[in-house]
Amino acid sequence: MALPPLERQMFLAEPHVGAVAVAAHDRAPVVVPIWYQYEPGGDVRIITPADSRKARLIGEAGRFSLLAQRYAPQPRYVSVEGPVVRVQEVTREIEEPMVRRYLPDDAVGPYLDASASFGPQVAIDMRPEHWLSADIPLP
Repeated sequence: MALPPLERQMFLAEPHVGAVAVAAHDRAPVVVPIWYQYEPGGDVRIITPADSRKARLIGEAGRFSLLAQRYAPQPRYVSVEGPVVRVQEVTREIEEPMVRRYLPDDAVGPYLDASASFGPQVAIDMRPEHWLSADIPLP
């Protein structure tokens, strides 16, 4: 059963590991796990290395999809797809809220310090245009 609009937005706002998918002209779509940020009514943000295949393909396609799912207490997923509305160089101020979403407080600083050695990264914002969702009741 599909989720109502507010419920699917609230689910997407939870800190799930997402799967980002983007079209690839030379083979099947690229699909990889990723951290993401989202607040109801806003845009979806992902962060990726600036020179990654994923960033290049998103730039070429101008859009991507993101899937968030869980298995317990019952299977549920939300998938969004839409156009890229902003790409910007990642600064510590941009990255820190996302890292805090996924890691405990004592791991945030060390992760951000290590992340500085990953090379240039970009934050890519997508405006959700198409939504799919399901909440599967178990017996």
